[in-house]
Amino acid sequence: MRKKAVPFGDAMGMEVAFSNIMSVDITDDTRYAWVSGQLAFDENGEIVGKGNMGLQVEQCIKNIEKALKEVGACLDDIVKVIVFVKDMKDLHEIHKVRLKYFNKPYPTSTLVQVTDFVNPDGLIEIQAEAVYRIKK
Repeated sequence: MRKKAVPFGDAMGMEVAFSNIMSVDITDDTRYAWVSGQLAFDENGEIVGKGNMGLQVEQCIKNIEKALKEVGACLDDIVKVIVFVKDMKDLHEIHKVRLKYFNKPYPTSTLVQVTDFVNPDGLIEIQAEAVYRIKK
């Protein structure tokens, strides 16, 4: 079994004991990838869209897309997302943005309300799983 991991980086301001994305070859031509939960961090480690759910959802999805590209996958390969939010009132805004990025058939989804994130300016965190063909 071949694994590929991409380190998380330093957005949290400390060394962490997890990868940003991990992929595993499950057959000769199929790979499964797990993307760690993504907050709306930009390339400088700053939260994008403080107080704006739509902007944060967009940044989370862009972060997922970037991680997937590092292992040869794309957003259309996602089969499952797990979404964590501080407040359920922004559900409509979350799906409005998701509809811009996800195509049918849509991935499965779980939504969980939490009290806080590692960065208190975060409103949402999205985790993803993908299955895709290995490009040779």
